[in-house]
Amino acid sequence: MHIGPDKLRDIVEHPLSTLETEALLSGLNDAEKAQLFYRMAELARRSAAVADVANRVSDSLSLDVLFPRLMDVVSSTLNADRSSLFLHDPETGELYSRVMQGNVMGEVRFPSNLGIAGSVFTRGEAEIITADAYDNERFNQEVDKRTGYRTKNILCVPIRNKNREVIGVTQVLNKHAGDFDAEDRRLLEELSQQAAAALENARLFEKVDRQQREEAMLLEVVSSIASEIRLEPLLEKILTAATQLLDSERGTLFLHDPKRNELFSHVAGGIDSAQIRFPASAGIAGECFTTGTAINILDAYKDARFNPQFDRSTGFRTRSMLCMPIVARGGQVIGVMQILNRRLGAFGPADERRLHAFCAEAAVAIQNAQLFEDISAERNYNESILRSMSNAVLTLDADGVLRKVNEAATRILSRTESQLVGHALADLFAGRNAWVARSLDKVRAEGKTDIAVDTDLFLDGKQVVSVDLTTVPLVSMRDEPIGYMLMLEDITREKRLRGTLSRYMSKAVMDRLLESGDAVLGGISREVSVLFSDIRGFTSISERLGAQETVALLNEYFTDMVDIVFAHQGVLDKYMGDMIMAVFGSVLQQDDDPDNAVTVGNQMMAGLRELNNRLAARGRQPINIGVGISTGQVVAGNIGSPKRLEYTVIGNRVNIAHRLEDANKYYGTSVLICSQTYERMKERAQTREIDLIRVRGMETPVAIYEAMGHHTEKSCPHRETMVGAFKEGLSRFRRREWDGAGQCFEEALAANPQDGPSRIYAERCGIFQRRPPPADWDGVWSVQSKY
Repeated sequence: MHIGPDKLRDIVEHPLSTLETEALLSGLNDAEKAQLFYRMAELARRSAAVADVANRVSDSLSLDVLFPRLMDVVSSTLNADRSSLFLHDPETGELYSRVMQGNVMGEVRFPSNLGIAGSVFTRGEAEIITADAYDNERFNQEVDKRTGYRTKNILCVPIRNKNREVIGVTQVLNKHAGDFDAEDRRLLEELSQQAAAALENARLFEKVDRQQREEAMLLEVVSSIASEIRLEPLLEKILTAATQLLDSERGTLFLHDPKRNELFSHVAGGIDSAQIRFPASAGIAGECFTTGTAINILDAYKDARFNPQFDRSTGFRTRSMLCMPIVARGGQVIGVMQILNRRLGAFGPADERRLHAFCAEAAVAIQNAQLFEDISAERNYNESILRSMSNAVLTLDADGVLRKVNEAATRILSRTESQLVGHALADLFAGRNAWVARSLDKVRAEGKTDIAVDTDLFLDGKQVVSVDLTTVPLVSMRDEPIGYMLMLEDITREKRLRGTLSRYMSKAVMDRLLESGDAVLGGISREVSVLFSDIRGFTSISERLGAQETVALLNEYFTDMVDIVFAHQGVLDKYMGDMIMAVFGSVLQQDDDPDNAVTVGNQMMAGLRELNNRLAARGRQPINIGVGISTGQVVAGNIGSPKRLEYTVIGNRVNIAHRLEDANKYYGTSVLICSQTYERMKERAQTREIDLIRVRGMETPVAIYEAMGHHTEKSCPHRETMVGAFKEGLSRFRRREWDGAGQCFEEALAANPQDGPSRIYAERCGIFQRRPPPADWDGVWSVQSKY
């Protein structure tokens, strides 16, 4: 006898009498009775689950609590692997769910018409996917690929509220026994119906709670920024508040500079850098500023206006973006607020409304702070003139008589205050110094500031002081002339040193040198790190390119390389054809001079890749270079004849650096350093020992190492494996274990077939296997080369 699902449900819901029960059971064999009892128990269990849902959702208004509870009941009741519950967000047009991500609750969102869940939501009809879900074109296999899960069958039903409106979907995956059927669909619809009211209430509660929190936050933020009158702290507060208000990762606040018609920012979330400036019409922020309208971008990398270069330079990944103009009174756009990466999906209309309201309040605070800053800047400027002690300051009345001088004036002019104050300027500066009085006459006649740069003052007929002179007219609030001010800056010492040093060191190193005095230029013995770099095969390159293109190539190459040297406190010692010699520590020593030298070597190789990319784009052949670095004692100072001096360093360490640069050709490496450099480095992680060699002219062998920080996976694949095998091989090689060492070097070559040192040592092992070295062998390999 066959008992259908409807009959079975009727039996459970309306119990039979004793006679009816006996009549029913008498028509069944033992197997059919067991099957009946099992199905009745299963139906009772499912009916109880429907009732249990109402109990489990009645005590919470939190979706974070309801989602996992309901999914647990659904999975166990339908005897399935997994289940998902998605609600509709009408503001964004998305379906979303809450899932545990680590120890925190995260949110998953996707368009409400996407996939099987989107299809069920859109049509409002349940759907059963039997057989293999992968055969259904709507099924998105990417989630399975990322998680390693295999979806087989699916049951998905709409969730309807009391008005029969679809507010979401419930989805169950992989029934443990067989495929989902109509009874499963009916059960899931009942479970979803029981949960619908609680879910809608919780969703409404979250919306109201979020709005209240946002309003409270907005009120708190407005109160906070209204009390701040300093511009830069105000901008930081505004940016922090905006990113919190929209629950986003980062943001940037740009203000408009009307004088230069640029947008600029002192504050940008996650970035510690100098001021950012660009034309007011450039990029997405520029378009937002010029049009005065908000710009909401769902996927930045799909928008042609987005420039990904900034992401590449910072390592940040921009996904979504909301730009809002900051509009002041009278409709004047004074800046742009740019918020990036809303944590819970894309920015929606509600986010636009919140940011628009916030920017309106921020505009008032910004204008007040700008006004305060302008007033403070003017006051500080006037006070700084009086406090200035480094430059000579002389103030005169309208008749050109000195009324006040500072201490610097008495020092530079070698006169006392009484010898200056009360005297006419023309009397104090006569003869060869009459140009000072003429500057005053020019300002008096034209009413404009006059500047004289790098001019000599003759004191007592003997001493000469080089100065910069600025003569300024002083006017009253009514724009009436009341006097004049002269400022004299003594540039004698800086003039001498800058003329010598500006050609071969960065401004930062030069400035520190000027602070320390010029005694170091006379010659001193000190420890430095010397770097040599050289272009491989430059003679053939120059013959192929011709004179003009060769010079152009060299200039482009030197520009890139020298910028790297200067960026790490190096001193450019000289150019020798296509070779660069740089020194670290010759002017001012630092503890990290060896590290700086090695960093420059690595970055030269990285910069060379960029240069070669540019050359390739122009149809040119790439170039290769080698870098050698040595650390030790040298003599540094101005060396040469009185007619031509050159600040340089001399000593064996210079020769060693040169030899190491050339040794790269033999070893197939790019950056080689000596043992002294390696021992003084603070960071040695990306190095490996290469060899012991004898440098021509020195009896003591030199241990050399390779700096590998410039390598990429492409230039040095499987680096860790290769380096590990190489180090073990080198250790065995020095213990005269030729077979074991050879195997290690072969392993290194298997990881990276292009590794020159591993190939060289593999060949050496073969040589020593056939003809071992003498017993007193010291591990030094004698190479027939100029190094």
